[in-house]
Amino acid sequence: MAHCWDLRGCDEEMQSRCPHNTPGEPCPPDCNFAACDRPTHQVAYGLAMFDNPDVDRSVPVKEICRTCTFFIQHGPTIKEAESCA
Repeated sequence: MAHCWDLRGCDEEMQSRCPHNTPGEPCPPDCNFAACDRPTHQVAYGLAMFDNPDVDRSVPVKEICRTCTFFIQHGPTIKEAESCA
């Protein structure tokens, strides 16, 4: 099962023509399809964004996930990525 930070907000057809669908680059927050309407989404403000310094912020396909409290608390860690390499 995919995590919410693994999913873009648009379907495959839209991704095929989306200017934001650049390999290795996340969807920018100003994209109409980057908004998150999940009940778990909560924007972290101030120092709360740094609650988990080990979270791997390079993983999300949407930039908006990088400042989401749910992702910061439950996202993959840098240590997990290093152990898989």
